[in-house]
Amino acid sequence: MTDILELSATATPAEILRAGLAAAGGPVKLACSFSVEDVVLVDLIAELGLPIGTFALDTGRLNEETYEVAEALADRYRLAIDWYFPRHEAVEALERERGPFSFRRSLAERHHCCQIRKVEPLGRALHGLAGWVTGMRREQSVTRSGLRAIEIDTVNGGIVKINPLLAWDEAQVWAYAESRRLPVNRLHRQGYRSIGCAPCTRPVAPGEHPRAGRWWWEAAEHKECGLHRRR
Repeated sequence: MTDILELSATATPAEILRAGLAAAGGPVKLACSFSVEDVVLVDLIAELGLPIGTFALDTGRLNEETYEVAEALADRYRLAIDWYFPRHEAVEALERERGPFSFRRSLAERHHCCQIRKVEPLGRALHGLAGWVTGMRREQSVTRSGLRAIEIDTVNGGIVKINPLLAWDEAQVWAYAESRRLPVNRLHRQGYRSIGCAPCTRPVAPGEHPRAGRWWWEAAEHKECGLHRRR
């Protein structure tokens, strides 16, 4: 396992995916948010013919444009997407007791919302898996600068976590997507460089950091939803 995890700094996404599958030694799925990075990974996995499934988390607050990408991928690749939703009782209690915009009151309130809408469903999505694939990249934020190509996800039961695009910059991602004419979220063309839940995402101005539009009322070091926690 140690030898597999220590990949060359120049390892390609394809090499990382193959090594990650070998390290997992069991079922692996891509966590797809339908970002341009995840669309690239769907295409790459299909091209390589790798036995990697796909799941998605529907928080109940996604943009219409996000569902359009999901449908386009399902049609183009005959992709079976396993959708996971938050527990309806938890969402009902959240909105009844705290209101629809409680997440903007404090970091703790926002984490509470993400726990219900994202983290708990992720736990169910990962149940029974030996590994999962993400579209995270090091340059996306200060919270991701320490990413490794293949990690042991101690928060989620010690399964393998595979980050094939960790070393790519935004230009490389878009060059691949455009060369392959991949279906991408229309919001990207409207200034959205990182897309999450609709109330938590806005376009960024020229020169702003790509994730400046995510939870824009918070400090940069807090801009994670809890899906990629580290111990």
